[in-house]
Amino acid sequence: MDNKKTYYIEVATGEISQSATSSTWNYKIEATDEEIIKLREYFDQNYSTEWQNFFRAHVPFVQYHYDRENDAYDKTMKEVYGMLYELGDEEAKKHIESIGILE
Repeated sequence: MDNKKTYYIEVATGEISQSATSSTWNYKIEATDEEIIKLREYFDQNYSTEWQNFFRAHVPFVQYHYDRENDAYDKTMKEVYGMLYELGDEEAKKHIESIGILE
């Protein structure tokens, strides 16, 4: 038994809500508790990486494409969008396809 619930996801802030009206959201998904825990872990991981990037940004001689923190952030975002694509409604799937992040 899946026990999936509807969630509304705001990618920029990493917000996961069960209310469509409490705040803005980008994607509507159907997910189990375990899937939401995994998605939350991805968002938390990127939040930590953002802080590392903030401190790294003060080292001017390290270019973006040689920065493993940015690579980690990008990889995690692909994982997030992969989950959103897998769990999302048709509108979510179409939008993710249109931005081409999973290619």
